Amino acid sequence: MSAMFKSWKTLAVLGMTAAAAGCGDLATQGRSPAQLTIMSLAASSGASPDEFGATLRSDVVTNVKKTVNGQQVDVPTIFNDTGTAAFALILKNPVNPAGVSELNSVTISRYRVVYRRTDGHNTPGVDVPFPFDSAITFTVTADGGSTGFNLVRHSAKQEAPLASLAFNPDLINTIADVTFYGQDQAGNDVSATGSIGIDFGNFGDPQ
Repeated sequence: MSAMFKSWKTLAVLGMTAAAAGCGDLATQGRSPAQLTIMSLAASSGASPDEFGATLRSDVVTNVKKTVNGQQVDVPTIFNDTGTAAFALILKNPVNPAGVSELNSVTISRYRVVYRRTDGHNTPGVDVPFPFDSAITFTVTADGGSTGFNLVRHSAKQEAPLASLAFNPDLINTIADVTFYGQDQAGNDVSATGSIGIDFGNFGDPQ
């Protein structure tokens, strides 16, 4: 009996140790109980940075009036285009009486922008601008949160296929998929993706 008792005791200890190890894995590698949701995406042209809309008309080159030797002249200028995103946290288990807590807050550390076309022609540098990653830091709490970010870089307008639009009337209609990556306060990886339409071209310049 004594040997059997010791054997049972050993198995119990091993079982508790394994359970503790499993809980640790869940805390650092498991899925977050809160889901990061993008409530809205909007964008503004660099030529009109205060005018945000649900679809971006991205001007590849903008003539800016400047005074040179006492005369008004048009100076071709390239602007980057910015976006803004609003976020909310939604519990995956809606019956949780505690609701969203500070532990569920998500700190975003980076984002990625990928451009695509609905006709299936999606080769970067040929049909659409190159995708890019960038760093960003902000925290989405139980009250939500929002942030601005770079949606179209200056360099994209100086590369194919956008550079040629400065000299012809063509348009390139794309969709930008923006994915934000971060972690909740327990170390669980969290991400959310939103999409916004972008029309690239040499549009009329604001006066």
